Amino acid sequence: MRVHEELQADGATLSYQALTAFCRRQGIGQTPVVPAGRYHFEPGVEMQHDTSPHEVEVGGRKYKAQTASAVLCYSRMLFFRINPTFQRFDCKVFLMDAVRYMNGAPERLMIDNTHVVVLRGTGREMIPVPEMEAFAERLGFRFVAHAIGNANRSARVERPFWFIESNFPAGRKFASWQDLNRQAREWCDKVNSTYKKHIRAVPRELFAIERQHLRALPAWMPEVYRLHQRTVDVEGYVSVNSIRYSVPVSWIGRRVEIRETRDKLAIELDPRHIVTHERVLSRNSNRLKTKGETADVENCGRERC
Repeated sequence: MRVHEELQADGATLSYQALTAFCRRQGIGQTPVVPAGRYHFEPGVEMQHDTSPHEVEVGGRKYKAQTASAVLCYSRMLFFRINPTFQRFDCKVFLMDAVRYMNGAPERLMIDNTHVVVLRGTGREMIPVPEMEAFAERLGFRFVAHAIGNANRSARVERPFWFIESNFPAGRKFASWQDLNRQAREWCDKVNSTYKKHIRAVPRELFAIERQHLRALPAWMPEVYRLHQRTVDVEGYVSVNSIRYSVPVSWIGRRVEIRETRDKLAIELDPRHIVTHERVLSRNSNRLKTKGETADVENCGRERC
């Protein structure tokens, strides 16, 4: 605009639109056009992982949840889960489910520069959190990150997010988060067996080749868990992630250890007294507690409520 004003002050008779059109033709003030590249991946070399926020309706209530997705770069095999939150524990649970779904692990796992995995650094200088690095080593892969702003490097996993948001939740009802992810797994099975025009193949057929190049999973993989220390309140409950879980009233005021896994919570007073609950991912608006059946764990040693 200032250039146009100065040109008019010098006697030039041209419109603002004519000036901008001239600048575009001459490349003045324009970012040079760079041709898009193409990444080629051999079977079993890389899997890409990322998350994206999506809105879903679970149990009649809308949530802004996190969709975690993983894609094998050669075969385009897709796997995803949707959770109300995505912390380091959720990341490990998801990756464990992903490699089990693929029945093997690739050489490397490409991520963005998320704090869930990254301790410091970006791109090639990225150093993962020791906890996550040990987890990856146990499953047989290593974490790598793309440079900041280079989202095209993880295009294999970025592209399916729109496809998931546009096709999976439409016309479906979910009674719970467990029901949602069960349907998501069935949907992945269907999508992975469908012909894809952009790759001119069926992912499941390409996976038959890639599977031979994946690293075998350990014979025994310990379940991912997160430990909590709590003191039982005066009502006989402990709170984990804003959800209240019941324990026997004789435990009131006692210190307990809670082991949180993907589906269960085991509340332990001592090795002989353990109460298990089904893990609740989000609290209902009209029910803030989850209370099980009353059990005399002092006599039976181990009870489920």
